[in-house]
Amino acid sequence: MSQMDLALEAGISTRHLSYVETGKARPSRELIALLAGALDMPMRDRNALLVVAGYAPAYRETALTDPQMALMRRAIAFILAQQEPYPAFVVNRRWDVLMANQGLGRVFGWLRDGVQPHGNIMHQVFDPTDMRPFVENWEEVAGDLIRHLHHEAATDRTSRALLDEVLAYPDVPARWERRELGATPLPLMTVTFRKGDRRLTFFSTLTTFGTSRDITLEELRVECMFPADDETAAFCKALADQDT
Repeated sequence: MSQMDLALEAGISTRHLSYVETGKARPSRELIALLAGALDMPMRDRNALLVVAGYAPAYRETALTDPQMALMRRAIAFILAQQEPYPAFVVNRRWDVLMANQGLGRVFGWLRDGVQPHGNIMHQVFDPTDMRPFVENWEEVAGDLIRHLHHEAATDRTSRALLDEVLAYPDVPARWERRELGATPLPLMTVTFRKGDRRLTFFSTLTTFGTSRDITLEELRVECMFPADDETAAFCKALADQDT
């Protein structure tokens, strides 16, 4: 956004915004809120902006395991259960898996033959000893994840460290070390798992909690995996029947 566009969006003068930008004027909490809203900044970044300006953070970050989150955990568990017998899981901003349904455990357990998985989606996809050998369209899936991670790493040190870790795995294309500016994500990403002669193809939907007033909830993503063909749907149901 240009300085004029941001000033118009925030409802302030370009002169005042210029003074704030150059350090000639100290922004108030109210002005910071206006600018953050105009830039559609997430809560974590809004807190960082407030701290840099000398104010206390405005948004709290509550662990999902905290008793105050009991109702939200219950709601998430309901979403995961409704997805059965198909896989579903919850990740945080670091791509750590926080919750998962039995459908995910059955499908991934069948693929891995009991191998202990990483607790992080990025490591699962990129590690040759984890899920990577079973993802038939690995370069397409991993490339899309790298685009997401590059975007997050631009403003977050934790994401930058995770990006460095996954890029260090063997046979990762060197071109992925550079951020691909202007790249448009695919409208629908499908993943095809293959083990022996069996193929399972899924497409996913993501659920976020955009109306939350807590950083943890705002950053949670619930991914529900749906079968892309009848064979995948039937296999997931057959795996579930084996547990009953």
